[in-house]
Amino acid sequence: MATINDNYLKLKAGYLFPEIARRVNTFAEANPDADIIKLGIGDVTEPLPEACRTAMIQAVEDMGNRESFRGYGPEQGYPWLREKIATQDFQARGCQVDASEIFISDGSKCDTGNILDIFGKSNKIAVTDPVYPVYVDTNVMAGNTGEVNEKGEFEGLVYLPISAENNFTAEIPSQKVDLIYLCFPNNPTGATTTKENLKAWVDYAKANGSIIFFDAAYESFITDESLPHSIYEIEGARDCAIEFRSFSKNAGFTGTRCALTVVPKTLTAKAADGSDVELWKLWNRRQSTKFNGVSYIVQRGAEAVYSEAGKAQVKALVSFYLENAKIIRQKLTEAGLSVYGGVHAPYIWVKTPNGLSSWDFFDKLLQTCYVVGTPGSGFGAAGEGYFRISAFNSRENVEEAMKRITQKFKV
Repeated sequence: MATINDNYLKLKAGYLFPEIARRVNTFAEANPDADIIKLGIGDVTEPLPEACRTAMIQAVEDMGNRESFRGYGPEQGYPWLREKIATQDFQARGCQVDASEIFISDGSKCDTGNILDIFGKSNKIAVTDPVYPVYVDTNVMAGNTGEVNEKGEFEGLVYLPISAENNFTAEIPSQKVDLIYLCFPNNPTGATTTKENLKAWVDYAKANGSIIFFDAAYESFITDESLPHSIYEIEGARDCAIEFRSFSKNAGFTGTRCALTVVPKTLTAKAADGSDVELWKLWNRRQSTKFNGVSYIVQRGAEAVYSEAGKAQVKALVSFYLENAKIIRQKLTEAGLSVYGGVHAPYIWVKTPNGLSSWDFFDKLLQTCYVVGTPGSGFGAAGEGYFRISAFNSRENVEEAMKRITQKFKV
C-alpha cells in the first residue's frame, strides 16, 4: 500500500490564513449585513502599473506572430530581465551581484520553501519568533524539525524571540546553527534592521559555516537610505547568504507571479564527504529539473518595472500603501493601542490590550468593528499577545476600518 509523508501530520490542521477565512465566513453567515473589511493577508488591491500592463499587452501580441513567438524560456529567466535586476536593484547599491547569479521564479514564497531541496537533513535551523509561517511549515514538510510541543514549537528548530522588549531584534544564537532565516523589513512585525546588525549576522555565518536565507520581499518600502535593502550591501555576504525578492508587493504582482532568488557563485556548502560544493550549481540543477520558468508575458511585465515610467508608477504604488500604513498607525495609536512597524513596511504590529490573546483580539475586532487582521500567535509562540494589520487595501477601506476602531473599540 502507498504511504504518505508523515511529516505533514505534524502541521497544524489548517494554515493560518485558512483558519482566519473559516472564522470570518462563520461570522459573515451569522451576520449577513455586516460590511467586513479585511486587513489580514498581505495581498495588494491596486491595479498593475500601466507600464507593466502595456508591456504585457505587447508581449501577448508577440505570441501571436511566428517570428516573435516564445515557447519554453530559459529556466533561470530571460537575460534581458536578469540584467536589469542586476544593474538597477543590486549594482546601483554597490552590491556585487551578476545577472548570471539571478534566478527568476513565480514567487519568493515558493523559493523560500523550494530552496530546502538542495540542503541536507542534518542542518540545524534558526528562525525568528514570530516568523513568516512558510519558513517553518516547509521545514516540517521536509522532515527537518522533529516533533512539536504544546506551545507549537518544533524541537528541531532554534527559535529567536523578537518582541517590543528587545526592539524586535533577534539575538545572534549562542549555539552553532547551519541555516538562518532573516526577513527585513520584517513580516509580520514590520521591523527593519541596520547594516551593523546585518554585519554581525554575516560575521556569525562566516565563522560557523552557516547560510543565511535573506527574505527582502519588502525592501522597496524602506525610505531611510541608511538602512540596507540587500544583504549583499554587507561585506562578506556573498560567501554566506542567499537573497529572495519579489515583484508582488512593490509592483502588485501577487496574482501575476514573478520573483527572483540570488545565489552567488562564490557560495558553497559541505557534501557528506567534506568537500565544498557550489550552491549555484545545485539550485540551477534543481530549477532546470523542477521548473519550466516564468512566462514570457509576465517577464516582459516585470522588465517594465525598470523603465522610467515603471519606476515612477511603482514608487507611487509603494507610497500609497505606506500612506495607508501611516493612517493605520496614527488611528490605532489614537485608539489607545501600542503600535509598532508600519514605517518602512506595509505591516503594523499591534500589542493586544488588557491581556487579550491574539485570537480573542481577532474575534473582538471582527465582532465589534467588522475588521479582520491576523493573530500574532499564528506566526509563532512569541507572537502571542500581538496582532498584525496589513496596509494592503484601498484608501476608502483603510479609513473606514480605522474610523470604526477609533469609534467602537474600547481598550
